[in-house]
Order: sequence, then C-alpha cells, then structure tokens
Amino acid sequence: MAQPKTRILLQLDSDTQASSFDAVVAIDAGVEQLLQHSNVRPDEVMGLVHGLIFTRGPADLQHSAVFVGGSSVVAGEEIFGRIKKAFFGPLRVSMMFDANGSNTTAAAAVVAAARHVNLAGSTSTVLAGTGPVGQRIARMIVAAGGTAKVASRSLERASTVCRAIAETLQPQNQNDTTESHRLIPVEASDAHSTAEAVSGSELVFAAGAAGVCLLPQTVWNAAESLRVAIDLNAVPPLGIEGVDYLDKGAERQHLVAYGAVGVGGTKMRVHTEAIRRLFSRNDLVLDADEIFSLARELEVQRSGSG
Repeated sequence: MAQPKTRILLQLDSDTQASSFDAVVAIDAGVEQLLQHSNVRPDEVMGLVHGLIFTRGPADLQHSAVFVGGSSVVAGEEIFGRIKKAFFGPLRVSMMFDANGSNTTAAAAVVAAARHVNLAGSTSTVLAGTGPVGQRIARMIVAAGGTAKVASRSLERASTVCRAIAETLQPQNQNDTTESHRLIPVEASDAHSTAEAVSGSELVFAAGAAGVCLLPQTVWNAAESLRVAIDLNAVPPLGIEGVDYLDKGAERQHLVAYGAVGVGGTKMRVHTEAIRRLFSRNDLVLDADEIFSLARELEVQRSGSG
C-alpha cells in the first residue's frame, strides 16, 4: 500500500521575512512541510509554483497547496494572480489569499456583526473603508444583501473604491445594478462628517490603521440607529473610542461592541479551517468570497452547537 503523501504548503510572502504568524497557523492546521519564501517577486512565482506541481502526479496534488501572505495586499494580489497563470490542465493545486489577514479578519468581523443584526436589508458604515480590510468588509456586507457606506477622508477615493467593489460583484444580468446602489461612498474626515457617515446605520466597522481613532464616543453615542460597533484596531488609541480591544459582544451604552481580540477567535477558526480545506482537493481558490462563505458556515456550526 502506498504511503500517504506529506501535506506541503508553499507560503509566498512579499515581505523581507515570511510571516511567522501564518506559519504557526499552517502548522496547527496540519501542514506537515512548510516551504516559506520571502521577498517574493511576481516574476519568480511561476518557477516556485512549477517546482511544487511538477514533482507530484495529478492524483497527489491535493496534498500540495499555496498560501499567499505578507503585509502588502497589493503585492499579494499580484502574486496570487501569477499563481493562477502558472497552472494548466490538471496540474494545479488549491490556493488561499490572506495578505495582511485581510480576508479572514473581514469575514470574522462580518459574521460577528451578523449575530446581532440580519445583514440582508441592513446598513453598515465601514470607516477606513478604502483599505484592504475595509474593502472586503463592504464587499461581504453587500454580498449578504446589505448596504455598505464606504467611508474615507477623501470622498473621491471612497467613490473609486465603491466602483471597484461593484465591478467584482458584477451580476450575471448586466442590467442589474443592485450591488452598485448598495455601495455608498461617504466622507469621514472630522467629527461632523463622521456623524453623518454613521447616521442611519445599524452597524459600524473601524478598519483603519493602528493607533488612529476613527469614531469618537460622543459621535457614536449620539447615533441612535447604531446597534453594533466592531473595532479591528488593538493599538491605543483604539479605532472606536469607548470600545475595549477585548470586547466580545459587550454592552456599551446602546450598542453591542467587539474589539480586535474579541473578533480574533473567529478569525483564527476561519484561517485554520481554510488551510485544512486546501488539502481536500487540488482546485480550491480561497479568496474573499470563498473565505466569507466558509466563515458563515462555521458560524452556523458554532451557533448550532450552543
């Protein structure tokens, strides 16, 4: 009887040092051999991928997979695209994109919010919505049937991002513009404009850079429509004033609050399970939509188990 093949994960990272965080999650998810490459340039991707797929027959390629990480989402997206182009015929492996934790963090935040508000028909404000995590949160909200206000200090930048997200959600019916109508660019450059940005929203997400307060407590406390606030920044000053980074469904005045660590447990479950599933077949592509779907599936399992 043939011995089972070793589970090999090729970790491609654009940073000087490949992420130790991503490496630990991979090992805990059952990866037996981790091939880490740092400072990866797009023109190097094909050779690295071919080295992975040419050494095993098609029947064994489900035991190999590729993970794209790194702190630069833009660089990671280019690497991810080059991986797809390196495949041909049956010679392909499953692949996952999570540069800067953008997909798993966004998915965890949105499913946490969905514990308290039905996303379909809801309205959310995504502060720093033009960043990698913010864009993915907005995309997931709209995919779930909600409306997302994409907030930025620059209304022009918010408008550009809304158009880009709408294109990724382009429906089969080219005349259906429902998705674009549910992506609303808004400015949030000061307390007044931020108050207008969150007005009428049930959900607010802060997805900005570490150490930047995006939503003062006086502003969210006056926003009577808000029911859930999720802050993904764990570095003081926090993104949402008055929300603790340890909050996990905590009651703060009139809303339910989650901090970065409070969302982190869900993010870790999603990340770990996604890595495991890479080895279930050889043609999975786990990007924003697929990881969000996985997060919702795990959330159903969690709620069903009590």
